[in-house]
Amino acid sequence: MKQLRVLTSLTTLDNDYEIEQACAAHEKASRLGLNLQLVYAENDPVTQSQQLLKAIQSPKGARPDAIIVEPAGGTGLLRVAQAAAEAGIAWVVVNWDASYLEELRHHPVPTFSVSSDHKEIGRTQGRQMAVLLPQGGSVLYIQGPSYSPSAQQRREGMQETKLSNVEVKTLKANWTHQSAQQAVKSWFRLSPLKAAPVHAVVAQNDAMAMGAREAFREANDAERWRDLPFLGCDGLPNGGQAWVRCGYMAATVVIPLNIGLAIELLLRELQSGLRMPARVLTAPKSYPALEDLGISARCHAGLGEEPGASSHDARTGQGDAG
Repeated sequence: MKQLRVLTSLTTLDNDYEIEQACAAHEKASRLGLNLQLVYAENDPVTQSQQLLKAIQSPKGARPDAIIVEPAGGTGLLRVAQAAAEAGIAWVVVNWDASYLEELRHHPVPTFSVSSDHKEIGRTQGRQMAVLLPQGGSVLYIQGPSYSPSAQQRREGMQETKLSNVEVKTLKANWTHQSAQQAVKSWFRLSPLKAAPVHAVVAQNDAMAMGAREAFREANDAERWRDLPFLGCDGLPNGGQAWVRCGYMAATVVIPLNIGLAIELLLRELQSGLRMPARVLTAPKSYPALEDLGISARCHAGLGEEPGASSHDARTGQGDAG
C-alpha cells in the first residue's frame, strides 16, 4: 500500500495555537505512517489559494491524496475545494464552519470539517465573566478579524451568557499578540479612560489577551490596572494554562487541537470507506473550572514580570511547542 500524501495548510506561525497544531499534525502523521507536507498562508487567503491550487494542478503523480486546510480568509476557499474534489483529492477543513461541504459530498472522496464549537467557546467566556463580575461592569473585548466566522460565533456565544449588567466595548485584532497590543494602545490614545472604566479584558485567544495585558502594563497609569483580570482562549498546556497558573491571566478556555482528530478521521474513511459526518464539532472547557474560578480577579491577574517559566514567549506567542 502506497504512503498517503497529505498536504496541510495552516494560517500562520505567529501564534502558539498554530505552532501546536503544526506539532500535533507532524506527530499524528508520523504515528500513522503518512507523508505530511505543511504550508503556511501568512494569514493571506490569496497566498493560501495559490499554494493549494498549485498542488492540485500539479502532475497526477505529484498531487497530494488529501488536503487538510484551516482557511485564512472569509470565503472558506470554496473554489479551491471544488477543484480538489474534482481532481479526486480529499478535502478536510479544520476550525471553520464550511457550510459548502454538503454540495461536494457527491464526489467519491472524503469531504468534511472538524471544528471547535465556537459559540460554546463564547458562552464559556460569558460564564467566566459572570463569575468574575457578578455585580456587572465594563469589559474590553478583543475580537478576531471581522471576516472570521469563528470570531463572529464566539462573540454571539459570549452575548448569550454574559450578565445583562455587563457592558462590552469591542476592539478588533488579528489573532496575534502584537495586533492586540497595538489595538489597545490606539484605544488608550482615543478613549477618555477616566470616563471609560474597565473591569476585565476578554480576548478571543490567549495571544491577544497577553498582547492586551502588555499594553496595560506599559500604560502611564499602569498601577491603576494592577488587578485587572485578563481572559483568553486556546488554553494550551504551555500557553494559556501556564499563564493562568502563574497569575498572568484569570482564566482561559481550553480548545482541542482539532487537526489530530481530522487526520484520524480522514484515514478512517479512506481505509474503511465509511463516510464521516460532514461536520464534526469538538467541545471546549473552562480553565480553571467555573466552580474553581472564584469571584476575585486579584488571585489571577497581577501586573508583574513576563512569564519566564513558560516555554512560550508571552511577548510573541511563540516558543518551544509540545
